[in-house]
Amino acid sequence: MTLSEGAAGEAMVLGATGFIGRWLVADLLERGRPVVAAVRGGGVRGGELRGWLREHGVDDQGLLVVDADITRPDLGLDDEARDRLKAVRDVFNAAALFRFGLGREEARRANVDGAVNVVRWAAALPRLRRLVHVSGYRVASEGRLTHPVPAKELDALYRRLGAYEASKLEGDAAVRAVAREEKVPLTAVHPATVIGDSVTGEAGQYIGLAEMVRDLWGGRLPALAGSRRTFVPVVTVDHLARFMAAVPEYDEEPYRAHWVLDDATPHLPDLVGLLARHLGVRPPRVTLPVGLVRRLPRALTGVEPETLSFLSEERYDTSSAGVLAGKAGLSHPPVEDALRRWADRLVADRFGA
Repeated sequence: MTLSEGAAGEAMVLGATGFIGRWLVADLLERGRPVVAAVRGGGVRGGELRGWLREHGVDDQGLLVVDADITRPDLGLDDEARDRLKAVRDVFNAAALFRFGLGREEARRANVDGAVNVVRWAAALPRLRRLVHVSGYRVASEGRLTHPVPAKELDALYRRLGAYEASKLEGDAAVRAVAREEKVPLTAVHPATVIGDSVTGEAGQYIGLAEMVRDLWGGRLPALAGSRRTFVPVVTVDHLARFMAAVPEYDEEPYRAHWVLDDATPHLPDLVGLLARHLGVRPPRVTLPVGLVRRLPRALTGVEPETLSFLSEERYDTSSAGVLAGKAGLSHPPVEDALRRWADRLVADRFGA
């Protein structure tokens, strides 16, 4: 365990060098809040975060970097670190393993066991005000699992959805149960597909919907899976960061959950058509039912099977997020402009190549 120079902050961000985490750290610092950035890899990763913050015009004087590992009890922190972090009031867990094709135990280590380790660590903080846990918007589609999930039900869930999404659903159930047991005030934030900054388009994450944009740009998207009403909602990373930073100021109940997404997101075929026109490429010619694509060989479709469960016509209850955003003076930036800027930045970044 190593600590960088600086005083311990009152807000702690786990996964601080990740896509969501770094934008959240930037927003908190710009609000004048001292921040503890918990990163795996200590000094090197912390140095990269400080460099990114300075490149974005953010003063990092209020930042303390902590080497932490959510997969270990007490986050791998020693007595010195725990003592220095007693002033932490708000804990933001943006740490997760996001990748398709994960093994079940690999996914569970971070997204279930790691998430529970964060809850138990937060429970020991003497001044804890709130734990904000990042989950995912598709949690709504599965109903609420009860932790521990019966083995047969859990096996079926992992077979049907794949390790990433199933582990996020199991992790949501585990976090709720352990937070209730430990009496930890909890807010679960369920964001939609997170796209780039609303002003610059910058993302730095190139999987999921970004891969569809990549294939569209490369002329490798002759067909879409889904229907004319498939809804894959998005949220810009800067809006999500501002929303998360505001949560502890407004949520007071023992448990709250917010689905954070832009209801104005076009249906998927319209979204892809919008980007095709903007990029000057040919849009997909046909839309194929998800059930048909699921039965076809992946070598033929080029579609990652784990993404198919995200291709749904479902809508999501964003009312509580809307109320909190209103109190905090937040609103989504125009979604079509944000999508265009994001696509431009993906192309400029060569989709992370």
